[in-house]
Amino acid sequence: MVLQYSTMKDGSALGVAVTRSALLTHCRSLSTACLYKEGEVIVCTEDPKRSIGLWHAVMTAAYNGLHVVYVPPNVMTTLPTAWLHMIQRHKATCVVTSSRALNGCISLANHKELKDLNLEGVRMMLLDDGANPWSLASSDLFYDAYSPKGLSRQALCPCAGSPETLTVSLRRPVSTTTTGRGVMSISGLSYGVVRVEEQGSITSLTLQDVGLVMPGARVVVVKVSGLPILCKTDEIGEICVQSTASGSAYWGLQGKSTHTFRVQPLNAKEVAVTTGVYVRSGLLGFVGNGGLVFICGTLDGLIQVSGRKHNTEDIIATVMAVEPHSFVYRGRITVFSINVLRDERVVVVAEQRPTCTDEEAFSWMNNVVPAVESIHGLNLYGIVLVHHNRLPRGSNGVVHVQETKSRFIDGTLHPVNLLMCPHQCITNLPLPKPHTTVKGAAQLMGDMVTGRVAETKGQSLSIPFDEQDGAGKFNYIIDVLAWRAQSCPENVLFSMVDSKGHTTRSINCITLHKRAERIAAFIVEKLNRGKAKIRGEHVAVIMPCGIDLVATFFGCLYAGFVPVTIRPPQSNNLPACLPTIKLTLEISNVLGVLTTHNIARILKSKEAAPLLDSKSVPPLIELDDVPKKKLESLYRVPSPEMIAYIDFNVSTTGVLSGVKVSHTGVMGMCRAHQHVSELYPSRELALCLDPYSGFGLVLFILSSIYSGHHSYLLNIYDLELNASLWLSVISTHKIRDTYCSYTAIEACCKELGSATDMLKSRGVDLSCVRSCVVVGEERPRLSLLSSFSALFSPLGLGSHTISTSFGCRVNPIICLQGTQHPEPSTVYVDQRALRVDRISVLERGAPNSVCLLESGKVLPDVRVAIVHPDTKAPCAHTDLGEVCRKKYNI
Repeated sequence: MVLQYSTMKDGSALGVAVTRSALLTHCRSLSTACLYKEGEVIVCTEDPKRSIGLWHAVMTAAYNGLHVVYVPPNVMTTLPTAWLHMIQRHKATCVVTSSRALNGCISLANHKELKDLNLEGVRMMLLDDGANPWSLASSDLFYDAYSPKGLSRQALCPCAGSPETLTVSLRRPVSTTTTGRGVMSISGLSYGVVRVEEQGSITSLTLQDVGLVMPGARVVVVKVSGLPILCKTDEIGEICVQSTASGSAYWGLQGKSTHTFRVQPLNAKEVAVTTGVYVRSGLLGFVGNGGLVFICGTLDGLIQVSGRKHNTEDIIATVMAVEPHSFVYRGRITVFSINVLRDERVVVVAEQRPTCTDEEAFSWMNNVVPAVESIHGLNLYGIVLVHHNRLPRGSNGVVHVQETKSRFIDGTLHPVNLLMCPHQCITNLPLPKPHTTVKGAAQLMGDMVTGRVAETKGQSLSIPFDEQDGAGKFNYIIDVLAWRAQSCPENVLFSMVDSKGHTTRSINCITLHKRAERIAAFIVEKLNRGKAKIRGEHVAVIMPCGIDLVATFFGCLYAGFVPVTIRPPQSNNLPACLPTIKLTLEISNVLGVLTTHNIARILKSKEAAPLLDSKSVPPLIELDDVPKKKLESLYRVPSPEMIAYIDFNVSTTGVLSGVKVSHTGVMGMCRAHQHVSELYPSRELALCLDPYSGFGLVLFILSSIYSGHHSYLLNIYDLELNASLWLSVISTHKIRDTYCSYTAIEACCKELGSATDMLKSRGVDLSCVRSCVVVGEERPRLSLLSSFSALFSPLGLGSHTISTSFGCRVNPIICLQGTQHPEPSTVYVDQRALRVDRISVLERGAPNSVCLLESGKVLPDVRVAIVHPDTKAPCAHTDLGEVCRKKYNI
């Protein structure tokens, strides 16, 4: 068995298996058709590892004992007439070449080096790309130029073949061979039919035959798409071959092999009309009079736009007809299509000559667009001109279409001139969504039937309670802290960092537990006042960012109070802070306020009196000097559904609201965060965000208790004094994972964007960072994150480390990019579709496209659905709606 490679339209390689029997039969057929004789000399300019170069210059040459003279592509590039000199020197009678080699010699026919050239002895000049309709012009020009040197018309023998079928047809090199030509309508070919056009029409295409089928083979023409139904005599389809001299399968691909090598032609009633199986060739054409085969394109070069099929070679020929020689290079043009708004759009890419100015290039591009439109009825999406020798090429020197397309989509083609015409070719823009009177239940049923409801869910973490270990076996976060104080008392949970980057205070499990017990006993004593029942009441916590905030929070839980965290006032901005504090105290109906002496003094100051009446403020309990009094017993929560804390914050619309979070919700969020971020006691995190609400509160106060990892706490307001604080802490302690807010990212970009050299001289190294999660309740700010990554990449920060999380007021955390997930992906959507509440995915660089960054993966045991904001009915996957989540019984 022999393997020869073939390529698909997307550029992927396939191995075609050819049996030894088929290979031997193919050699015999070629010997019969080409009339090879032992001792003949063949000059070959084609790749001897595949296609016609392999079949004639290697296999058949060995079978018949032929002498082969091979001229490699690098020699042809330096000396285009080298193969003609080999014909003269070795008195060759056969040539295996292509129209590309003919084009390089047409203008050199009268050169002094070819003065004594004699081609009378050449009986066959086999053209590899004879299946290309536009090779006819090269053949005619070459014959006109070299017929005075003895070249006969019958010596030019085009052929057609593919790696799957080997040689399909070949024009015989004898004087009695019948040849044929036809002038076809390009418009008719685009619809898949054969229509005769007048000679000389600009919308016509002249086809030449590629000879008769090989000896012992049968050929049929089937429809390109759908079932292999036989075409009519005036229809164009894919040519299929039945022969013992063809490939047998794709190596290791059974499904594709069945589709290509096991074709059973059907009639219009879908009934088999022939015996045996056929092999698809990938060639498009028809069978003319006398059994002559005509090829008008290939499946790989086929572009379907709005129901019409266009051949890329035809478009390239039209582009080359617009006086290209002064502007672009011949043979360095490629055409491909990209999907934009659910249809294919055609792009032309060419190499611009260095002598061509921008004005000349734009003038030429403006002439190409109407030429393609008038001849093919096709509007181009764009024309791209790049510097010379910048287009990727394959091993044979031809432009690599798939690599060029990939670079265009990725934005790495780097054009020197660009002309985009989306307004001409995009005619199927999405219409505004019509108003529907379908009720919610009916819409839900329809979406369920079609299976297109927009919902998703995270992985399941449902483990039986008796099989859980560690913190997972508890129902309450206070039990987790008590357990850690007993099992690992010396494990450090928190370290506070000041504005100078120094660690001012650290606390371990046992110290935090005892501190929380003392605070609990103190507030019970202060707030009891003879009351029989105080457990379950609300208590405000106005503490500075740090370890005391964590201890006070757990002191409230130990005592049975529900903490309400409030951001402390800033002495330099009291008019903005105090109204929010006053409103929060009134709405939450707290028994008292737990704070420090400094904050209490601010609240009682004369400056605060006009905004905050001291008589209406609940009792202020200062926790600077808490007596060493042990709590008699921890408060036992009756049910996990009881409220653990209340999260008060001002929404984006300016409304102050409080969200009640249950103990079940606390444990669910901590458990999901631990699983996604792979947290365990030996891990270290740096936190630089607001600790008083949302996901910041969970990270700052609760997550370390549950997972046991070490958290470095940074006050977000310290960045105003030292912008490099956060980055310096990460570098000093070699922290791999960090959480921050957009405020921290903006401060670093604004203050340190031009100081990366200074940070590098100080030894700041961010190569240790594995993940940097930006916590927010909004759409990821892609431009800001990209700027941050680019500015600090000289310090070792990788672009793949930046990710985001998403949450909202009632759902602190919905999705998060975990450490085991790949870097966030991006998607381009249509802005106009968003305005009518629809989602339409576009290609990169498409007009009216906006880039959206992935906010992360949905957390485990979380189910998310997109619903209509008014009816609350589930949306389809293409509709824009409100994000709803199945909560942890919050």
